[in-house]
Amino acid sequence: MNRLVAAASHNTRTKALIALGMVCFLWGTTWVASRQGVQHMPAWQLAGIRQSIGGLLYIIFFISKGERFPRGKAWGPIVVLSLLNFFLTNGLSTWGVKYISAGLGAIIAATFPLWIVIINLFTSKTKIPLLAIAGLLLGFSGVCIIFYEHLHDFLNAGFRLGICISLAASWTWAFGTLYTKKQATAFNPYFSLGLQMLMSGIASTIVAVSTGNAIPVADIPWQSWLSIGYLATFGSVISFIAYLYALQHLRTELASIYAYINPIVAMLVGALLFNEKLTIFIGIGGAVILYGVYLVNKVFRKTYFEEGSEQ
Repeated sequence: MNRLVAAASHNTRTKALIALGMVCFLWGTTWVASRQGVQHMPAWQLAGIRQSIGGLLYIIFFISKGERFPRGKAWGPIVVLSLLNFFLTNGLSTWGVKYISAGLGAIIAATFPLWIVIINLFTSKTKIPLLAIAGLLLGFSGVCIIFYEHLHDFLNAGFRLGICISLAASWTWAFGTLYTKKQATAFNPYFSLGLQMLMSGIASTIVAVSTGNAIPVADIPWQSWLSIGYLATFGSVISFIAYLYALQHLRTELASIYAYINPIVAMLVGALLFNEKLTIFIGIGGAVILYGVYLVNKVFRKTYFEEGSEQ
């Protein structure tokens, strides 16, 4: 009997590790898929269609399971998180990779824990641990290493715009993470994700159409449809299901390793498939940033960083 239990436990752990591997790869490749898609259509329109499809898939699944829609005040946090985590974070990051590489976008997104430390420096009444400060300084040292090589690129208005947009996306993700922690609700958080996606998808589509940054659906090329299908299916649904499974059967510390691997996957896949520039400065700077983020997470993981970071 004990052998059967041990075998079942080993089998579950193996499946959980496979699921974690899927998350590390799939969430890393979403950056490349987004960059490929926005080369052929407006970014906000792509984000809107992707989020709408992903949100509908989630909602249909939970409704089929008998889940009920939230009521009253439960809608408040859902609307705010839809704005912060999807409309702004995903919308801006999707727009950003129109102008910068997928790997660079992923690295900038990975800095969101550093911004949480900065926010806490101004808002928290408790003293920030020295290890977190060290992580913050290391993280921004890594940013300096990366951008040392890109100083001439700042003469390009598109590159400057992409960097600013991507930084803004990491800020809104940081605020969204803090808000999630403070406004936790008893409503099913996974059903909530579907609702957030759908609301954001509709809002993003309205923004795209109202600002003239949309093309007729019939004119969307196959490359963008391929990206949308991949992002909605693998980036928003399959990878998140895999992440939940991994989180349920592995230690949080192990499950959170995806956050450090995603940028590496984005850089390697971007370089392999689309010849995105991969240099020693990006490699060293990215490593320094991720180590700084690791130190920050080591201090605050149980308080702030158990949320995901899917692009």
